Amino acid sequence: MSDKIPIIAADRVSDHAKKTLDIVRKFVEERCIPADPIFHAQIGDDGPAKWDHYPTVIDDLKKEARKLGLWNMFLPKGHYKESPGFTNLEYGLMAEYLGKSRVASEAVNCAAPDTGNMEVLAKYGNEAQKKQWLKPLMDGEIRSAFLMTEPDIASSDATNIKLSMKQEGNEWVLNGDKWWSSGAGDPRCKIYIVMGKSDPNNKDPYRQQSVILVPADTPGITINRMLNVYGYDDAPHGHGHLTFKNVRVPASNMVLGPGRGFEIIQGRLGPGRIHHAMRAIGAAEKALEWMLYRINDSTKTPFGKQLKEHGVILEWVAKSRIEIDAARLIVLNAAIKIDAVGAKGALKEIAEAKVLVPSMALTVIDRAVQSFGGAGVSQDTPLANMWANIRTLRLADGPDEVHLQQLGKNENKRGRDATDNILRQKKITEELYAVYNVRHIQPGPQAKL
Repeated sequence: MSDKIPIIAADRVSDHAKKTLDIVRKFVEERCIPADPIFHAQIGDDGPAKWDHYPTVIDDLKKEARKLGLWNMFLPKGHYKESPGFTNLEYGLMAEYLGKSRVASEAVNCAAPDTGNMEVLAKYGNEAQKKQWLKPLMDGEIRSAFLMTEPDIASSDATNIKLSMKQEGNEWVLNGDKWWSSGAGDPRCKIYIVMGKSDPNNKDPYRQQSVILVPADTPGITINRMLNVYGYDDAPHGHGHLTFKNVRVPASNMVLGPGRGFEIIQGRLGPGRIHHAMRAIGAAEKALEWMLYRINDSTKTPFGKQLKEHGVILEWVAKSRIEIDAARLIVLNAAIKIDAVGAKGALKEIAEAKVLVPSMALTVIDRAVQSFGGAGVSQDTPLANMWANIRTLRLADGPDEVHLQQLGKNENKRGRDATDNILRQKKITEELYAVYNVRHIQPGPQAKL
């Protein structure tokens, strides 16, 4: 892996990170990918009982990962005292490999939503909150969920969030519904990071929300169901639909302070979008490998030729290679920008990566599916499940349309400058016509005049 770092980023990757990249590659390729089927087999398909346990192969892989020094690589140096010492760029390169396996990210304690939740606690939590929740999360002893999206509103606009938070003495009382609470199904999930509306009358719509820590076993919380993603329930992780009814939480569980919710979620989602994007690039690479596996299968000879001998198939391969490499540069550029100026200063680059990469990965996966024919949409390859997982990224952390609208608005701020520049250039051209005593003759009858 270290010898495949794009040349424009190579001098920004430390020797330690390069060595770690090689270890990550070997661990994912030789230990995690072969363990993916074991993970699914251990979950089983026994209805509700599948939510009562988690695959023990994860614990064995975690032990191996820790011995190899692969643990919590996602916390970037210079931003968190808990960081193991890698930059966003360096971890991004590692995350690409992690994205090739279902179990790899959790095996190295770099799985969503725990990564974002650990960042929230590390950046905004007080010492008591860190001791109670950050430490066991960083040790991989528990898991967590992030509860923001709600079923009865347009959650793409977070000002619509309406789960009620009312303070009564030394407690906050929560009422409302949350869904797409990823990770809530895991029996190891012990803490919810919940966004709600604590000050609905505040004139500033971005100061009405707060984020609070809610232990998963708090009375008044009902897990109504787990949502499917194109038919997949993602057990034991799950995507929960939860109801809060008079859920009482100590005031000391408030993160940063009332009204700081938007500040917190923006700090959380920026790096997380980069992590998702790099893992998606890893998924695209895996899909391309499966496509190469299929088209070189000598037993598959439609119309008397192997698939690799059909021109359109090689075109799919070539386009996939170009698109993956181009998308990787977009993401690494965003990671470098975050390292240089922080996530807030890299909003444009993050949004570009967030929009571009999932669409690219879906295109590559779809080509691989097509190359497999009927097998591609079945359980006989990982491709169908990969497509379903990546498709969610066009909605998660804000739908593409929200990011595109903001990108378009910001880009259009250059409209006046672009117009003035073009008009200025046209004026200079007219002056040059006079200086050189020529004119631009357009095709047509007027050219004879």
